Amino acid sequence: MNEPNDVLDCLIIGAGPGGLTAATYLVRYHRRILVVDAGKSRARWIPTSHNCPGFPRGVAGTTLLQQQRTQAEGYGATIEDGCIVQLRRDGDAFEATAADGRRWRAHYVILATGIVDVMPPLDDLENAVAAGAVRLCPVCDGYEASDCRVAVYGPVDSTVSHALFLRTFSDEVTVIASDDAAGDEEALDAARRAGIAVQPMPAKLAFDGSKSVVRFDDGHDEAFDTLYPTLGSTPNNDLAVQLGLELDDCGEIVVGEDQQTSVDGVYAVGDVVSALNQIAVAVGHAAIAATKIHNRLPRNWRERPELQAETAQDLPSPPGTIAAATPKASRV
Repeated sequence: MNEPNDVLDCLIIGAGPGGLTAATYLVRYHRRILVVDAGKSRARWIPTSHNCPGFPRGVAGTTLLQQQRTQAEGYGATIEDGCIVQLRRDGDAFEATAADGRRWRAHYVILATGIVDVMPPLDDLENAVAAGAVRLCPVCDGYEASDCRVAVYGPVDSTVSHALFLRTFSDEVTVIASDDAAGDEEALDAARRAGIAVQPMPAKLAFDGSKSVVRFDDGHDEAFDTLYPTLGSTPNNDLAVQLGLELDDCGEIVVGEDQQTSVDGVYAVGDVVSALNQIAVAVGHAAIAATKIHNRLPRNWRERPELQAETAQDLPSPPGTIAAATPKASRV
């Protein structure tokens, strides 16, 4: 643990695209920060992202994470492996405890803990994802499925809306039911009008080395260029629950315009936030949160002898302060 009086300016929990962007911003603001990461960023599943700004030929999720980590560490950020299991307010700061007993205290916290996708019961899933035979985000990579044979796997009622979205990219989209529940007439009618076939729950899902193969109870197989599971996701919100943060109906964290949660001093960015789950969105969240925190902390001006008698924090806020997002709050 850092010494009792050694309080970080900010602790960032999670080193996905959002957490690493926040780290880069804050360390470039000359703030004392620490990133603690469990190594399970959702971005690691991305074989190649073609809609990530600045990468015209695409970038693998693992490559993006490594480049962001190198960038943050290059400016002096410290990133430690670990899983934070407890987060609580401790006087005028927050105390975080890792699974191995390490503890840190910080004036501010950024939660960048992400979500976990519910995956389909498909043989050789990791290789299927790597080959693009299973894709997780039609917003990210629907373009890559253009004019392909696409399956969307999940409960019929909720899955039809995803299939309708994918009709932008392909004229051959099929809904594969993940359970025995029959879809309601409204969903089935929407599928019919869009030319989307609705198939019953399959006996087996598999990967044949290039395509996703769906086997039905009658013994026939259908192969699809790509399969999108729509089984939902589980937000990593245990720490948010411990602190009593406001959550939406899906368990994701509700934030204000400045990314602050319902608990003063705790900010949240990326997929764990109630928002569009995209790398570009997470990066934007992080820039806003990091700048807000920097402007709330006591000023850290470079020393000049003639200003040593001045109390920097009593002077006006610097340009770029996000004043309109939330009422001015006292420092935690």
